[in-house]
Amino acid sequence: MRAHFDLAVIGSGPAGQKAAIGAAKLSKRVAIIEARACIGGVCTHTGTIPSKAIREAVLHLTGFRMRSVYGVSYQVKRDVSMADLIFRVEHVVRIETDVIRAQLQRNNVTCLYGPASFVDPHTLAIAAADGEDRITADFIVIATGTVPARPADVPFDGERIIDSDGLIHMERLPRSMLIVGGGVVGTEYACMLAALGVRVTLVDGRPRLLEFVDAEISEALQYQMRLMGVRLRLGETVDAIRRANEHVEAVLASGKKLHAETLLYAVGRQGNTARLNLAAAGLSADDRGRLKVDDHYRTDVPHIFAAGDVIGFPSLASTSMEQGRLASFNAFGGDVVSDRKLLPYGIYTIPEVSMVGPNEQELTKNLVPYEVGIARYREIARGQLVGDESGMLKLLFHQQTRKLLAVHIIGEGATELVHIGQAIMACAADIDYFVNTVFNYPTLAECYKVAALDGINRMLSARPTLRAGLSPARLADVNGSTRDVPLMPAPAEATAAPAQTAPAAAIAGTRR
Repeated sequence: MRAHFDLAVIGSGPAGQKAAIGAAKLSKRVAIIEARACIGGVCTHTGTIPSKAIREAVLHLTGFRMRSVYGVSYQVKRDVSMADLIFRVEHVVRIETDVIRAQLQRNNVTCLYGPASFVDPHTLAIAAADGEDRITADFIVIATGTVPARPADVPFDGERIIDSDGLIHMERLPRSMLIVGGGVVGTEYACMLAALGVRVTLVDGRPRLLEFVDAEISEALQYQMRLMGVRLRLGETVDAIRRANEHVEAVLASGKKLHAETLLYAVGRQGNTARLNLAAAGLSADDRGRLKVDDHYRTDVPHIFAAGDVIGFPSLASTSMEQGRLASFNAFGGDVVSDRKLLPYGIYTIPEVSMVGPNEQELTKNLVPYEVGIARYREIARGQLVGDESGMLKLLFHQQTRKLLAVHIIGEGATELVHIGQAIMACAADIDYFVNTVFNYPTLAECYKVAALDGINRMLSARPTLRAGLSPARLADVNGSTRDVPLMPAPAEATAAPAQTAPAAAIAGTRR
């Protein structure tokens, strides 16, 4: 076979799927090439979907969510096994694979199976059991994702010393596990295993987990992990890993020796580009197998694009989807609008962590005057109903304009809740939207109103009288009477505009 396509996509993960469908929507002839026998890529078969399916199975079977209500001994099933978890994984993966295949078929995307490699900048060879097929394409998108990093000095054996791909193939749950690496993957699995009663020790060389996350949220996560029984060895590096009889031993640079039944090595991932023969296309990868792209996801070769985990941070399925869509639209000159500053981050630890926008440290570094508003789940009726008393939603907003700058959340439903703040930021609105809007009760979304009022109250209590030249807002004071309290600088073009009336709920010293 030597067929020609307008676009060939290497890899059928989130980035590859959206790149292929995006081009198909432009009436282009598209082929997607998957090295595995099944469509979906790493995301569907060993990464995002399996790990989140395991998480949901853990939370359900252990009754973890309801322990604050029914007691720490509450659980739905005793002696949860690895087979119980994999049952849930296989069910979800099967359905997800069918959905992806149907989407590609509906859009007339040709699916080809086998490892792909470049023959020249426009030609791809696809290895098959009975030989080799070749196709050509005007444009190519590389969306091959990543594989777990496997350093030569780590003696992986697939049984006691494993990587994240190997975890879902364990035959039984170990009594203890040592996790090396406190990134997203290591931290998520540490929480899941601890909820199952596995004695987990997590080692990471950084002073705190997930350093790109807001410091207050990261510290709250560490506190919750310790409550679950996770031993955190932060600021420690591993010098040697070896198997010792029926256990694994890790020797730290500080001289400590840690022992566990199993060791999960989760320090970084490697771009899955080794078999692509990039040199034949005029490309090269960095020392971690990643490809460099410009703002349009174009590589150094103008007709070859790359998207998803293979181009590096943030390496999230959600961002990969958007990158793949933009790559294919940019290839064919499509008119695409996407605000990359509003990409949300979701981390499926226990509890969940999610955020959109900069953290406090970044705002401080950039000299942005901001204020903080916080709502705690224990103050929200829905928080009590779902059994989460430790969750927190945090708003960062500009002190003068009150524009919403960022949302940071830890707790039940964090990865869903964050999209409300993302939408408000996309509209360049201020936190008064939350004050003036009615939320269903009881819901976790009510946290936005409580956090907005908390932030306004912080400003009022800190500076009850503000300098002249600010437009007044009518607020109700504690006794119910009204008074003028200046809150926002009057825009230059609207100094003569009538005063805005704010709701009576925003009063100093109250949150509702």
